[in-house]
Amino acid sequence: MIDTGTDRAAADAAVTPGMAPALTPTLRESGRKAGFWLAAAAGALIVAVIALLLNGAASSGGPALGRANAAPTGGMAVAEVLAAEGVDVVTADSLDEALAATSAAQGGATMLVYDQNGTLDEGRFAELADAATHLVIVDPSFGMLQALAPAVGFGGVSPADSAIDAGALCSSPAGQRAGSVAALPGAGLKTLRVPADATGFSSCFTDGDGASVLVQRAGPTGTLSLLADPAILANESVTAAGNAALALGLLGEQPTLVWYLPTLADVAAGAPPSLAELSPGWVTPVMVLLVLTGVAAAIAYGRRFGPLVLERLPVTVRASETMEGRSRLYARNSARLRAVDALRLATIGRIAGRLGLPRTATLDEVVAATAASTGRRLDAVTAVLVAEEPYSDRGMLDLSERLRDLEQAVIRSSQPSNTPQSSSTPSSGASTPDAPSTERMEP
Repeated sequence: MIDTGTDRAAADAAVTPGMAPALTPTLRESGRKAGFWLAAAAGALIVAVIALLLNGAASSGGPALGRANAAPTGGMAVAEVLAAEGVDVVTADSLDEALAATSAAQGGATMLVYDQNGTLDEGRFAELADAATHLVIVDPSFGMLQALAPAVGFGGVSPADSAIDAGALCSSPAGQRAGSVAALPGAGLKTLRVPADATGFSSCFTDGDGASVLVQRAGPTGTLSLLADPAILANESVTAAGNAALALGLLGEQPTLVWYLPTLADVAAGAPPSLAELSPGWVTPVMVLLVLTGVAAAIAYGRRFGPLVLERLPVTVRASETMEGRSRLYARNSARLRAVDALRLATIGRIAGRLGLPRTATLDEVVAATAASTGRRLDAVTAVLVAEEPYSDRGMLDLSERLRDLEQAVIRSSQPSNTPQSSSTPSSGASTPDAPSTERMEP
């Protein structure tokens, strides 16, 4: 049997929990410390999901005023009504396609232009002037106004929740038929402003400040219509006031309607810009400064390692460290049976050696020999050495005391007798004094 004195020492240390407190943090303590960061990560994830859902809902139907966009900001309603009335609605994704479609149209064409993101190159604004018989520009940018109608400027936003009448000075047939226009509840309409000394312009739907929603100019090659607010054509607000009548009147005058929304295809061809060209001018100096700062910090605060030190191995570990470590494990996990088993193994090994049993002796043989040596009942010895289980710290202490008592009983029963034996009588029959015995006593 292998002597397991270390296991017994570890179990004895586990018997008194205050002797070696457990220092390893539990799962609950680790979760409590990380609770704030877990909550912050969950909140950020929820915000990101909500933002993605809102962004996807807003852009699921396509671009604003898109020909096939059925979302609230799309223009599918107006396009479908015009197509049902016999107007040939042609979708163009680039200025070249739009110009080709208007050139191929027979009987005149109307071109609708809405550059929401400012994609169209400013150098091509002039090509729009002679593009179609009727050019309708929705929400024109500053560059478009400078290229096509320099006298027209921005007029701000009209008062909310108020319809704007066409006015007596409106000369547009579509505007006169519409009567009035309005935005959604709670919103106003964008407007344009035409100076009083400007000639050749007709303003419709003018508010109290003199700003108009629709500005038109008739020229020798065609008519230019500047519609300030895309809400007049949008699906969600086209039915407000006379918006539908104005939209159908402006876009349905000619047999062909070219629905042109500038895309990335209108970006000037050439070599793609480099990262340095796309980045602001201050990015490169700041990056260089950060790198230099990091190098300086590494030099200033970096650890200076000396020469390598050779360590002679193996390292001697004290037995008490192993004992304390195992006892902490037993105490933290309440492994009373494991601690008692360690004591039992050590006790059984010492009892077997004391009784002279071979190393190959079975547990039943050790139990039987112990019962015979101590005179105790076999079931009582079996309970102490094998069967009984501790269910509390007090029970474990009691069982360890009974193990020690059983081992002491085996030691007492196996000790040699102290009574001397009588010496043999000489053959001559003479009486001689008693001589001390030299025989060895066996257990």
